[in-house]
Amino acid sequence: MGDVAKDLTAGTVGGASQLICGHPFDTIKVKLQSQPVPLPGQPPKFSGAMDAVKQTIAAEGPRGLYKGMGAPLATVAAFNAVLFSVRGQLEGQLRSQPGVPLTVNQQVVCGAGAGIAVSFLACPTELIKCRLQAQSALGQSSSAGVTVKYGGPMDVARHVLKSEGGTRGLFKGLVPTLAREVPGNAAMFGVYELLKQQFAGGTDTSNLGRGSLIVAGGLAGATFWFSVYPTDVVKSVIQVDDYKNPKYSSSIDAFRKILAAEGVKGLYKGFGPAMARSIPANGACFLAYEITRSSLG
Repeated sequence: MGDVAKDLTAGTVGGASQLICGHPFDTIKVKLQSQPVPLPGQPPKFSGAMDAVKQTIAAEGPRGLYKGMGAPLATVAAFNAVLFSVRGQLEGQLRSQPGVPLTVNQQVVCGAGAGIAVSFLACPTELIKCRLQAQSALGQSSSAGVTVKYGGPMDVARHVLKSEGGTRGLFKGLVPTLAREVPGNAAMFGVYELLKQQFAGGTDTSNLGRGSLIVAGGLAGATFWFSVYPTDVVKSVIQVDDYKNPKYSSSIDAFRKILAAEGVKGLYKGFGPAMARSIPANGACFLAYEITRSSLG
């Protein structure tokens, strides 16, 4: 079995594990990110993460926490296959000799390269996911105007293709997606390798136990979100912005308006759920990837 096929398979298993563990946290994150600024004297729709959970379950049941999961679940195989296979190919290019471990700096480069590749798949997938996750909050806001109601992932895709500029509409938010994925994956894979080497006491990390892999993967995932979170907020608000009457003209405009209206705090809406999600979800992802990759030889 070739290295690319092994990375494709292991990446798929890792991605599925990550999605199952982390999607409810992600739903709450997007709801908090995309809720409109309340009118003067009015409280926000969600006072915090736990309030968002309670309201979501009350209005939509537990299934509401998994809303929008269809799109990433349908593409998780492709997303993680691209991420880990591109990273694997870059590792092969940077490795001086077969079997020689890469340095932390080399893993940073591999992560950045993989981030570029996955951005073009992540952007349309997340646009669909964010529309589905955010529509209940936006639909009940008096300042949100007329909000399109979607029946599912394919309904979102059909609407965007028909009414929002065709294929180009599915790539709305590509710039902040790149700005998130490139530095985020560079940091994540660099930290992952650094922690594995620290735990192993050297560059040979092949004998690390599952506990060490979970901790390294979880902390690496937390590093991803800690380093790029404001960019993710900008991406989310742009992707759920009204096409006919947009509030934001660009990523920079969105950044400035959020900062002006809500301060730095506005750039970290949903940060708690994102960080709470990142550790178990990424720990599960890296552990599943490593076990699957090792079992394939």
